[in-house]
Amino acid sequence: MSGPLALLDSASLYFRSYFALPDSMTAPDGTPVNAVRGFADTVARILTERKPSRLVACMDADWRPAFRVKALPSYKAHRVADPVNNIEEVPDTLTPQVPIILDLLDAVGLATAEAAGYEADDVIGTLAHRETTHPVEVISGDRDLFQVVRDEPTPVSVVYVGRGWAKAEVLGPRELAARYDLPPENSGPAYADMALLRGDPSDGLPGVTGVGEKTAAKLITRFGSLEGLLAAAAAGDKLVPLRVKTALSDAAAYVAAAPLVVRVAVDAAVTVDRPDAVPAAPRDLDRVRALQETWDLGASVDRLLAALAAAGN
Repeated sequence: MSGPLALLDSASLYFRSYFALPDSMTAPDGTPVNAVRGFADTVARILTERKPSRLVACMDADWRPAFRVKALPSYKAHRVADPVNNIEEVPDTLTPQVPIILDLLDAVGLATAEAAGYEADDVIGTLAHRETTHPVEVISGDRDLFQVVRDEPTPVSVVYVGRGWAKAEVLGPRELAARYDLPPENSGPAYADMALLRGDPSDGLPGVTGVGEKTAAKLITRFGSLEGLLAAAAAGDKLVPLRVKTALSDAAAYVAAAPLVVRVAVDAAVTVDRPDAVPAAPRDLDRVRALQETWDLGASVDRLLAALAAAGN
């Protein structure tokens, strides 16, 4: 039986590697490589433990897409380091490591994907939505991607590593429904609607005042969707508490704009750089070894190669 399609939320994974490992891990020229090593080890663990037959490392072509900022100017605004060029504030020692990660993936022969004007979440949402052959596992430390879980036409689950790989959780529709008290028949879309109402300060989403996570989940479960809730509120349904009606009215502009921001795209023009089958051997072993030596990646590359060899057997 073939394994799943693994979709990696690459930025989430290499950010976590960067903060989990000391930046005293450096190449001979002094370039920090903690994120590279950690990311390589993470990919090795994914190959070994999740056993995917296909894998795509999904990248941000635009970390703060214009269409989302137009809809909601506060979206990720607090993370902007250069407003003119829309550059994200990231640690100076992480930025130089991303090209090394891409070089390593290319040399190994693992696919990467992006879509102009979209975030990695949208790439994942689109590839998951398109998949009709294999089960899909999304590997991420970002709860925003819980919204992509489904049962049909092929199951999609999220391997959530927000608390580290040792405490990874696999969430499908039923697990997500149980965790947040959401309807199991549409827990993915319901999660997105709940998150919209709840808000997320880390993404610049104010939410609806006075509507926390539990209240949001109850409302979405009761009315089926954000649209159902809004229709009930507009019709004067007594099942919508007065304070919620007032809060929704006060936040009407946000509630109208936020779906475009919160919900991942499923129709992005995704470009995948190569076939996504996990290769039986590295595409260019000499180049892999050269990268290992140049950047002093040590045992992390050895573990990645070993995981690749095991996956090919």
